[in-house]
Amino acid sequence: MIKISELQEKDVVNVSDGRKLGRIYDLEVDLRVGRVKALVIPGESRMFGLFTGGKEWVIPWNQIVRIGTDVILVRLETRYDDNEGVSGSRPLLITPEENNR
Repeated sequence: MIKISELQEKDVVNVSDGRKLGRIYDLEVDLRVGRVKALVIPGESRMFGLFTGGKEWVIPWNQIVRIGTDVILVRLETRYDDNEGVSGSRPLLITPEENNR
């Protein structure tokens, strides 16, 4: 058994590209069955870690590879946002369902 506070202390890393995504600040829970559905991680902060620009990553529970003592490993495919140009491009996380579209 693990506490939510313990999960929030762990870094989340994408094993597909080695990128550190951040730390959990929220969970999606299915109250009908009492299970965690997804981890919610804030996007890149804009000012002193206070604002995230409204973007966040929602990582489905089935995308978690392993929960270790210091880190949570997830497997998400990434693509780059062409709208921000080459120098400002940033990876966008996509789930396998989105990848099949």
